[in-house]
Amino acid sequence: MTHYNNLLLENKGGILFITVNRPNKMNALNIETVKEINTAFQGVYDDSEVRGVILTGSGEKAFVAGADIAEIAELNEVNGRRFAERGQDVFSMIEECPKPVIAAVNGFALGGGCELAMACHIRVASENARFGQPEVNLGLIPGYGGTQRLTQLVGKGKAMEMMMTGDMISAAEACEFGLVNHVTQSVDLMPKCLEIMEKIISKAPIAVGMIVDCVNAWYDKEEHGYQTEANSFSRCCGSEDFKEGTAAFLEKRKPEFKGE
Repeated sequence: MTHYNNLLLENKGGILFITVNRPNKMNALNIETVKEINTAFQGVYDDSEVRGVILTGSGEKAFVAGADIAEIAELNEVNGRRFAERGQDVFSMIEECPKPVIAAVNGFALGGGCELAMACHIRVASENARFGQPEVNLGLIPGYGGTQRLTQLVGKGKAMEMMMTGDMISAAEACEFGLVNHVTQSVDLMPKCLEIMEKIISKAPIAVGMIVDCVNAWYDKEEHGYQTEANSFSRCCGSEDFKEGTAAFLEKRKPEFKGE
C-alpha cells in the first residue's frame, strides 16, 4: 500500500477518489505532490478494480490554487525545462488514461491547478470555483500544458486574453467558454460527478478507452485522427464487449460489459 503525504485515496465501488490534501497551502502543487499524482495514476492504469477517477481538492476554498512559488523561485533556464517536462508528462498520463477522469473543481483552480483540471476528461465546477492562468504575474507562462489545453478548450482569442492578463474567470464564465462541462451548487458537486461517472462506467470499458485515444488523436500532429478512429473501431469490433452489447440490444436486455 503506497503512502501519500499530500494525497488522499479512497476506492468506492470501483470509483477512485483522489483528493489533493494540502489545505494549509490551498492545495498548491509542489514537486512531491506532482510525483504522488504520477504514482497514483500509475496505480489507476494497473489496477483492474479501478474503473474511473474523481479528482478534487481538500477543503471548501480550493481545488488546487497554483504551484509552490517557493520552489518555482529557485528555477533557472536549465532546470526550468525539466520542471515543465516532468509536469507535462504527469498531466499527459491523466489526459491519456483509458479510464474516465472527472475533475470536481470545488474552489480556486489557478495555474497548475487549472492545468490539472484541464488534463482531466471532464470538469464539473461548484458555483464558487474560479479558474485562471496567472503565471504572467510571475514573469512566467503556464508550463504543465496550459498553453495548449486552454487553447483547445476555450479557443485562441480567449486563451490569449486569459494568459496575457492573468485574470480569473468565474465558474459560470468557464462553462460558457467550454472550460467546464457543468456548474453546480457546492452541495451538488460530488453527486453530479458521481452521476456522470456511474453512467460512464456502465458502458463498455474498451470503447470508453478508445474514445479517449481518438479524441486526443485530433490534437496530436503525429496522429491521423480518422485512421486512429478506424483502427479503434476495428479493435472494438473484435471485443467481447461488442458481442455482448449487440446481443443485449437485439435481445432487449441490459448489457453486462466485462472490459474484454
